[in-house]
Amino acid sequence: MEDVSDPPFRAVCKEQGVDMMYTEFISSEGLIRDAAKSTQKLDIFGYERPMGIQIFGSDIDVMKEATEIATEAKPDLIDINYGCPVKAVACKGAGAALLQDVPKMVEMTAEIVKSTHLPVTVKTRLGWDNKSKFIKDVAYRLQDVGIQALSIHGRTRVQMYKGEADWTLIGEIAQDPKIHIPIFGNGDVNSPQKAKQMRDEYGVQGIMIGRASIGHPWIFREIKHYFKTGELLPGPTMAERIDTCEQHFEESLKWKGERLGIFEMRRHYANYFKGIANFKPNRMRLVTANEPDEVREIISELRAYYTDVLV
Repeated sequence: MEDVSDPPFRAVCKEQGVDMMYTEFISSEGLIRDAAKSTQKLDIFGYERPMGIQIFGSDIDVMKEATEIATEAKPDLIDINYGCPVKAVACKGAGAALLQDVPKMVEMTAEIVKSTHLPVTVKTRLGWDNKSKFIKDVAYRLQDVGIQALSIHGRTRVQMYKGEADWTLIGEIAQDPKIHIPIFGNGDVNSPQKAKQMRDEYGVQGIMIGRASIGHPWIFREIKHYFKTGELLPGPTMAERIDTCEQHFEESLKWKGERLGIFEMRRHYANYFKGIANFKPNRMRLVTANEPDEVREIISELRAYYTDVLV
């Protein structure tokens, strides 16, 4: 969720009922060099809690130092990313690359656990490829060195985000009597029905949602309502979409400043208004606007036109 799960995005997700969130993943090298982009990601606000700071890296000593820096930001936990599949991360021996060196992953995790008083959790994948789905052994070994929860994405690194996520091994681990830490499942949960199926069929203690929440933070309230009542909530009205987009925009300006706030919001407009007929001209106006008041004016016009239209 690089460049997505920042404080402005988290604010709208929290308002829609998410139980727990993580920062964007943060480079350990960037943290120890005090790089501005990395240190800014340490920002946590009270209303967001419980919050985890997620770090990644390939050098054990650097990861230990980064853990100490992250701990000073007072999150509720430290999360280690052993799951990012993108080439820029994996080719440097970080993220999912550690799935090719499980002993190093275990050693790194053990040292990070020792470096903080906070709970440490891990996010990873089934394995590097179909021939190396060692996640059950990984779960045992990481549990033994002290992690407090494990999130598993149901794909290998080679799969990236292609094909369907396979939750079979996730379920086996979640229901394994030798496992006494919470197991969270991740991958392809994009509806209340899918969330319930995964919870009931595989027995996970939690569900992690990433891509499905982009432009649709209402998924959290929808899932919780479905779990509680068995009924599906209607989708957000157009007025709700506009209000939430506006809130996200204003939070982005406050946290990032006008220039960057406007620029980085452009990636979200298509998602907030996905499926709305004939919306492309309005989206093009939003992504080409360069001044805050220009964006506000467009949003105001959309509100006047679409208010209370159900979608």
